[in-house]
Amino acid sequence: MTTASTATQPLRLQLDRARRAWRASPLPRFLAWWGHELSALLPARWRAQFATGLAWHLLQHEGDDWVVRKAGEPHVLSRWHTQLDAAGQQVALGDAVRGVDTEDLRLALCLSTTDVLRPRLSLPLAARDNLRQIGAFEMDRQTPFRVEQVRYDVRETRASAPVGRFAAELVVVPRATLDPLLAKLAASGLQVDAVDVLAGNDRLGANLLPAELTPRRQHPRQRLNLALAAAALVLLLLTLLEFVHNRESALEQMRNDVEGMRAEAQQVSTLRQQLQDNAGAAGFLAQRKAHTVSALAVLQDISQRLPTNAWLERLSIDNAGQVGFQGQSPQAARLVDAFKGSTVITDANFQGTIQADPSTGKERFYMVAQLRKPVEAKPKPAPATAGGAP
Repeated sequence: MTTASTATQPLRLQLDRARRAWRASPLPRFLAWWGHELSALLPARWRAQFATGLAWHLLQHEGDDWVVRKAGEPHVLSRWHTQLDAAGQQVALGDAVRGVDTEDLRLALCLSTTDVLRPRLSLPLAARDNLRQIGAFEMDRQTPFRVEQVRYDVRETRASAPVGRFAAELVVVPRATLDPLLAKLAASGLQVDAVDVLAGNDRLGANLLPAELTPRRQHPRQRLNLALAAAALVLLLLTLLEFVHNRESALEQMRNDVEGMRAEAQQVSTLRQQLQDNAGAAGFLAQRKAHTVSALAVLQDISQRLPTNAWLERLSIDNAGQVGFQGQSPQAARLVDAFKGSTVITDANFQGTIQADPSTGKERFYMVAQLRKPVEAKPKPAPATAGGAP
């Protein structure tokens, strides 16, 4: 038993430290106020149905009787003789706590103030984590007992203390006083959850019950609450995952929309570029047409200036504006003078030699000329030739 108690001592120290930190924080008072305000909004029947929390009942030894009261209330709920058989004592206790949920029921054996010693202590703040050891160390100094002769507890009080220290109280009861009472309760089949000191109609707040005698209680509601809390966490996690999934789906949809709009924008940009290219090509053609003499105008001008007994066999116009034409005429040498007044071509000259064609009896010629600019190309009627020959 000592080995088990030693093994669990670090865990108890951590739990005691957590309890002290919790009690010292403003959260318990705030939660109590908040819960009271919320419960006040519920109907009385609902408040009674959903009321939760530990229901402490005080068991006190008075003479040859056991007396049970509810913590904080003066009237006695049940009284029975200590010599009553075990079954009768259990029934009497059951009558006193009828209607109280078994999981919420807590029973504290309360000693009279005359049965305990309560010396005041002023301890450094660093001692808060080792109150049990401090109590054992102070036992010989503050009481006439040794540690093995007593049951004790050290509790922090709200009394003022110097800077860097805190006020505490050493609560001590001789084992010769407490152990017989615990033995009587054990023989009757009654279990207590704490051994405390009576303070008016309530308990002081210490616990003199040895750790090895503390009963182990089942907490089905706590397991249910843990299961509900786990289910709530799972639902919260699923909700968060669903939220993330919805955000990702919305983001993916937005990406698809953006890609679609980007493709449409690219298509519009392509069409705009094509329109610009087509407009540029059309402008280029219009400009080219405006600055270029048409082949029909060249052919018309040359035909009008040729004698009626002459004809063309071939006409060509290159990109540089050079005109080349070949034909036959009775007097080809006079053709140069015929083209001098042309508003379409200029610098008309023969290329090569004039040759006679035996089959037609005319002279075969080949001439080259240069197109005039359109602003200069104002068609004028060709001068009339006498006798149909130049």
